[in-house]
Amino acid sequence: MKQTVIMYTDGACSGNPGPGGYSAVLIAGKHRKELSAGFRKTTNNRMELLGAITGLEALTRPCKVHLHTDSAYIVNAVNKGWAVRWRSQGWMRNKKDAAENPDLWERLLALIDKHEVDFVWVRGHAGNVENEIADRLAVAASQASVLAVDEEYERRG
Repeated sequence: MKQTVIMYTDGACSGNPGPGGYSAVLIAGKHRKELSAGFRKTTNNRMELLGAITGLEALTRPCKVHLHTDSAYIVNAVNKGWAVRWRSQGWMRNKKDAAENPDLWERLLALIDKHEVDFVWVRGHAGNVENEIADRLAVAASQASVLAVDEEYERRG
């Protein structure tokens, strides 16, 4: 039987692009883990994706995950099948427009195949305690004195 994990993820960016951070709060029974990191130049959507990816990558075995995010970009792309369609079309949204962040979508889709993930949209800044914690962690990570390099973004950017 798969362990159930409640997860809250968030991304933050000061400017878009600009310094950014992501976070993931994982809750499994009485266990809790908080993860976050910041990057010197990135986008909000990349940070939202990295929050979900990092949280799922932290799981050591396949789990049933209720992943809460205030990112409609992620929830819609997964729940409406957009990301799978973009991948099947060579990371194109349509005949003219490339899908953004294919490197991160590839990682997230692989994790969705590994875990049983239910993506749940939550309204940001609406008093959801765990979402507010995830937000504070992501913002703090984006403001750290030492920020990592989002190599894929900076290479393309």
